[in-house]
Amino acid sequence: MSTTAQTPGTATSRASAVDAFEVRPSDTARTDAERAALMEAPVFGTVFTDHMARISWSVEQGWHDRRVEKHAPLQINPAAAVLHYGQEVFEGLKAYRHDDGSVWTFRPWANAARMATSAHRLALPELSEADFLGAVEAVVRTDVAWVPSGGETSLYLRPFMYASETFLGVRPSREVEFLVIASPVGPYFASGVKPVSIWVVQGYHRAGPGGTGFAKCGGNYAASLLPQQEAYAHGCEQVCFLDAVTNSELEELGGMNVFVVGADGSVATPPLNGSILEGVTRSSILTLLGEAGHDVQERPITLAEVRSGLQDGSIAEVFACGTAAVVTPIGRLASDDFDLTVADGGTGPVTASVRAQLTDIQYGRAEDRHGWMHRLL
Repeated sequence: MSTTAQTPGTATSRASAVDAFEVRPSDTARTDAERAALMEAPVFGTVFTDHMARISWSVEQGWHDRRVEKHAPLQINPAAAVLHYGQEVFEGLKAYRHDDGSVWTFRPWANAARMATSAHRLALPELSEADFLGAVEAVVRTDVAWVPSGGETSLYLRPFMYASETFLGVRPSREVEFLVIASPVGPYFASGVKPVSIWVVQGYHRAGPGGTGFAKCGGNYAASLLPQQEAYAHGCEQVCFLDAVTNSELEELGGMNVFVVGADGSVATPPLNGSILEGVTRSSILTLLGEAGHDVQERPITLAEVRSGLQDGSIAEVFACGTAAVVTPIGRLASDDFDLTVADGGTGPVTASVRAQLTDIQYGRAEDRHGWMHRLL
């Protein structure tokens, strides 16, 4: 299954449907001073802009009522299908302000395609790319003053879709809501970019063959929370899951893909086997590393291979990647029966280089040779 591996368009070749969205201004929009105070040092995902984009869907009408409205609590019936059967999917992407004041986002069509794939797996209606891009652009245009500038800041965008029908029967919902909310953010890890410790959990699995591992749905993340608590209890920031069939191969972290860098410069990452998420950042990194001359492999990576490689030095770096954290070096891997440190504490040249390349493209400091950036304003 592939969504993000499609050939990217250029920044000008993909039109959005932003004009179809009616803007209904909030009556409680923050003042400039209030907004500035909230944006000074926001904790990731805790401060939100004044508006949200929204589209409704029903079996009878299809997608309709495209609007931008006040960011406010949702009116939802206690019997709404999503609360009982978890029928929902979501995405994550960012809007970046460049030095000239323009605002861009990174490969949003890949997020649109992945959301459609996730929706199909959860028996939800698929949203068109035009509507996805239109909703993103509509909320960013309305709340453009919330797009921060300077440092590694951005406006985090969270599109999501949920079953809203009031009905307790077990079947796909006949009513659905799609929304995009926005949150100004700084770095995902408040302490900055530094190696993190990973707990390799061996008694729990995030997903299995034929399940929803490739879909970006809340159930996958809910399944990761108890193991994440186990990781915290052992002094680790994140958890890494093994495959559900053999319990021997690395799959992904709770919310990020994982890469292993050999001492010879080769790079490997687990293959898209249906159990892991096809990350947009992952796909982009594969391209950048290949262009840099690395031998890049998408293949099974056993825990035994990683353990022996860290011990004998044949594995030089390990890193994780995702939209929120971009690229994060891993300095330690531990579990019930081992505790290993990555060479040089985890900060390696390949990790640092690919992170710099990616962020330079996103923030407009480097040429966008692949047409990955999409201008919003």
